Amino acid sequence: MKTRSYQIALASLLTVCAGLAAALGYVLFVRGHAGMKDAEEDPVIARGPAVTQMPQSQQAPMKQSGAMPADEPPLTPVQLSPQRLQQIGVTMATVAMKNVTQDLTVPGNVDIDEERLAYVQTRFAGWIQTVWANANYQYVRKGQRLFTVYSPDLVSGEQELLLARQNEQAFAHDAHGMAAQEGGWLLKSAEERLRQFGVSQEQIAALETSGKAEHDMVVSSPVSGYIVERNALPNAYVQPETKLYTVADLSTVWVYANVFQTDVGRLKPGDAAQVTVDAYPGRTFHGHIDQILPQVDMTTRTVRVRLVFANPGVVLKPGMYVKAAIAVPLGRQLVIPASAVLEAGSRAIAFVDHGGGNLEPRTIQTGPQLDDTVVILRGLKEGERVVSSANFLVDSEAQLQSAFGGAPATAQPAAATAQPEEAIQVALTTDPSPARKGVNTLRVALTGPDGKPVTGAQVSVVFFMPAMPAMGMAAVRVPAALHEKGNGQYEGPLQLDTGGTWEVSVTVQRGGQNVAVKQLSVSAEGGM
Repeated sequence: MKTRSYQIALASLLTVCAGLAAALGYVLFVRGHAGMKDAEEDPVIARGPAVTQMPQSQQAPMKQSGAMPADEPPLTPVQLSPQRLQQIGVTMATVAMKNVTQDLTVPGNVDIDEERLAYVQTRFAGWIQTVWANANYQYVRKGQRLFTVYSPDLVSGEQELLLARQNEQAFAHDAHGMAAQEGGWLLKSAEERLRQFGVSQEQIAALETSGKAEHDMVVSSPVSGYIVERNALPNAYVQPETKLYTVADLSTVWVYANVFQTDVGRLKPGDAAQVTVDAYPGRTFHGHIDQILPQVDMTTRTVRVRLVFANPGVVLKPGMYVKAAIAVPLGRQLVIPASAVLEAGSRAIAFVDHGGGNLEPRTIQTGPQLDDTVVILRGLKEGERVVSSANFLVDSEAQLQSAFGGAPATAQPAAATAQPEEAIQVALTTDPSPARKGVNTLRVALTGPDGKPVTGAQVSVVFFMPAMPAMGMAAVRVPAALHEKGNGQYEGPLQLDTGGTWEVSVTVQRGGQNVAVKQLSVSAEGGM
């Protein structure tokens, strides 16, 4: 009985599951059929994927060939009419060979000229008594008194000199005797000992004149300069190895400039250098490179370059921050205006003018930039003409023509391409106006030379945004085919996935032939 109940429950469960499966299949069928019907009735829905995603055959022209990155567009020659060149403001410059000098601007710091440092020490042990130079950065002149010192050894040397002088005078009458000779030797020995102690000849003469030993000896400055280190204190015991004063002559200073290791190879001792300091606006100090130190800072990857500058009035003070400009002669180099170089991702491009509006984009290798000019290492020849302004717009034109099937033939006169535009007037409007990110409705009005509407034409519109490698954006091409609405009006939907400035081309055909082409720019609202 129990088994029978289980069989009935299982059969009921299977029946319920089958019913649910049938209901789910019916719902999916109805929703799919409704979606297909909506797509047939609404052209925007039907053509949405085709508008936002380019067919493979249309994407091919915007890809790089070989090993070039896919996000960089190929280099395509561009043909522009004289009217278009004037409209976008294109100017030309000539590739020239010139003697150029690069001003390398780097930070630096003022330091003491170590070749103009002097130390004050005693050559005997003793005790300092009176100190006159008692402050750091006090200015002292050569021969100025610094301090007095008492030394038993020095006093003993003075007494020996006085005794030798007395002996010499006592035996002076026996000029040929042995005692007179020994007295002269003793006097010379005593004088030499005092000189070894650092006693000057004037002090020795004063000692002999007075006939009395001086207990406190005056020590004077050997040079003129500023005291940058002081260890002389009253009652301090000093020995010959004690450094009492360090005196720096700041009439000449060093500047240590921090030059990147990539630039140091162009420098050499003797090159001219200049420094400017915020403390003295408009004032420039002139010097030269003294030495390039043989060590690279592992943290900043810079090399210290030592510059030498005259420093009258001590206006350049040790520790002061300066901006150093080093003149680096580069010899004769090919140069073009800096505005003629277009940075496109990982490459630099210049547009070479072949005449007649035929512009060739060419990859170049640039050297250092010198004010408003750039050194060209490879890619251009002397005498060639390049676009020196509006090269970004020229690059957009090149990408636009590439997206529309290639640039016009160079053999075709420029006026021939303008004739269809003069024959048929093309007016493009968008709904909403201005255009925006998302779905837009394009409307084109065609008017013949007689002022009457043009009917029976095929109108296609292409929105194109050039690649921007610096922002990581590839080129975008969005086509749309417009349908005739009557009375010279043509209309169709277009979906833009981003805002910004779009290059737009409107092509009008009749019988498979182009009868009008118009190019313009449209700004769409909305974020990128």
